[in-house]
Amino acid sequence: MKENSTTRMLHFDQAILNALKEDIPWEDVSANAVVPEGALGEAELIAKQDGVMAGLPVFRRAFELLDDGAEIALFVQEGDEVRKGQKLAVVRGKMRAILSAERTALNFLQRMSGIATYTRSVAAYLEGTHTKLLDTRKTTPNLRIFEKYAVSVGGGNNHRFNLSDGVLLKDNHIGAAGGVKEAIAAARAYAPFVRKIEIEVETLAQLKDALEAGAEIVMLDNMSDDVLKEAVALAKGKAEIEVSGNVTRENIARLASLGVDYISSGALTHSAPILDVSLKNLHPIK
Repeated sequence: MKENSTTRMLHFDQAILNALKEDIPWEDVSANAVVPEGALGEAELIAKQDGVMAGLPVFRRAFELLDDGAEIALFVQEGDEVRKGQKLAVVRGKMRAILSAERTALNFLQRMSGIATYTRSVAAYLEGTHTKLLDTRKTTPNLRIFEKYAVSVGGGNNHRFNLSDGVLLKDNHIGAAGGVKEAIAAARAYAPFVRKIEIEVETLAQLKDALEAGAEIVMLDNMSDDVLKEAVALAKGKAEIEVSGNVTRENIARLASLGVDYISSGALTHSAPILDVSLKNLHPIK
């Protein structure tokens, strides 16, 4: 189920609070030792490398949850490309809260911006084609909502969010059902009629069975180039085509040139490096 921004922020709050509690079980001993209670200060958010920003609302919220008077002045927006050394924001508020929320806020922002940056670099290879770039469920447990959101900021598209979100029959479903046709028949009998049936196939024989059984989407998984070309030709006009498995920046343009509808890549979320940003120059203000 796709979520609106209000619902998403409620999920964000819960996860951010859990992360803050993980980092501050009962108190921040270091901050409380050196900063007087109630003392105000400000710090600057600086980019330490080029990239794409994602997660600024989460960054802001980490400070607000510890200090409801915190003010975060943002100089960039979600999806903006930034450069090394650029000042991205200024955080003002209680210095204890700034120090205590700093690592959690940066962890979210670095992770999400890293995903958006990597996604943007991959999506660039699909410009001018009708092929859509999709993410997968290969996400960090309990952080999926952040990671899939970051993919969308980077220019990718979200595949199903969870197991309740759509029918995707993979190799073990096929094995459990006794075959491709049997799995599709069972899914069609069980799932609401408005659901499309997607099935993963690894051979041309499985593909032919899937098309005969009326699958709306076929996922061509880890096929060699020669087999993939034949599979695309067989499925063209009969089902939507998704390609998956070992998708990289180096081969995605070639895959798109085959005329497929979707290319899914787990690397968007499980292999994207963080974008290095830092909170610097904290000092007292009145």
